Amino acid sequence: MFVPYARQSISEEDIAAVAEVLRSDFLTQGPVVPNFEKAIAKYCKSKHAVAMNSATSALHIACLALGVGPGDFVWTSPISFVASANCALYCGAHVDFVDIDSKTFNMSIDALKNKLVTAKASGTLPKVVIPVHLAGQSCDMAAMNKLAQEYDFKIIEDASHAIGGSFQNNLVGSCAYSDVTVLSFHPVKIITSGEGGMALTNNSLLAESMSRLRTHGINRDPNLFSNSSDGPWYYEQIDLGFNYRLTDIAAALGLSQFQRLDGFVTRRNEIAQTYNTLFSGSNIATPIVPADVVSAFHLYIIRIPLDRIQKQEFFEIAHESGIGLNVHYIPIYRQPYFAKMGFNPSDFQSSEKYYAEAISIPMYVDLTLEQQQHVASVLISAAASVTH
Repeated sequence: MFVPYARQSISEEDIAAVAEVLRSDFLTQGPVVPNFEKAIAKYCKSKHAVAMNSATSALHIACLALGVGPGDFVWTSPISFVASANCALYCGAHVDFVDIDSKTFNMSIDALKNKLVTAKASGTLPKVVIPVHLAGQSCDMAAMNKLAQEYDFKIIEDASHAIGGSFQNNLVGSCAYSDVTVLSFHPVKIITSGEGGMALTNNSLLAESMSRLRTHGINRDPNLFSNSSDGPWYYEQIDLGFNYRLTDIAAALGLSQFQRLDGFVTRRNEIAQTYNTLFSGSNIATPIVPADVVSAFHLYIIRIPLDRIQKQEFFEIAHESGIGLNVHYIPIYRQPYFAKMGFNPSDFQSSEKYYAEAISIPMYVDLTLEQQQHVASVLISAAASVTH
């Protein structure tokens, strides 16, 4: 029995939805993408949704729509996939990192406050801050929004892990505390469109800009033409945009998966509670979720006791027992491309400790109790033994 750390859940209904599009007149730029956007916007209670071919594209476009460019500063969490930082570099901006909270692993509000005070004194305040809802758990968005008002920066929520989660009874994606929220529909996320992403906002101008930028910067609205129209075929490129469109094939899978979103999140929380029980009394530390947060539990991240076993050994024992593990993530500032920018790991002590201890264990909706019991038994035994 091999238990992977993650896997998608594809139903016959999902397959039928994709097949229906394949038999239709539109494989792309048809009606399914707008239907998918409307469904997600309505669910999250946001005013606008703009689907794209990846969350990376959505992050990039969101930065551009907010005016990020050369000379600007964008801050994000170092414990994330590199896309959360790359999106700023694509715009020619400078990127910097804010250390994480040692309990939630999300961006630390205290660290953010301290960094903002220093940046204000040196004239290097960020134009945009990108908090990352690691593992499906929302950051403290109310506190972050308050700081945004005080220090005049915009917020893009990187909610790639978190659709279906909530903060203070606001669904992730409502943009109650942010300018834009970005979702991911990668295969192992909460719902999938194969590859895909979406940017949500309550700002109509941002929505228009992002919609245009995902399609080469082209406008087809006669009310916005600079020149007189030549006929019904006429369009104008008014921005330097990109081909970041989502196909109707992908949107059909995403829309079908969306019908099961709440069930997926409920099941992931049930799996998390079972793990919490199974690991209770062991020396493995389990996730801490604040009372005002409902996590989507894209990941279940444990921390192991380094005084007893090293991460490499832990991985080897798990693999030998048929258990797939992963690490989310290597701190971005450690990557060779970013290390050349001069980041000092000692400036991010909580992130360094997290990286030393944190491991993502199997979490997906089809995980069985027997598999969970096997995972917990092997990992508890490994963590309890002294191997060095």
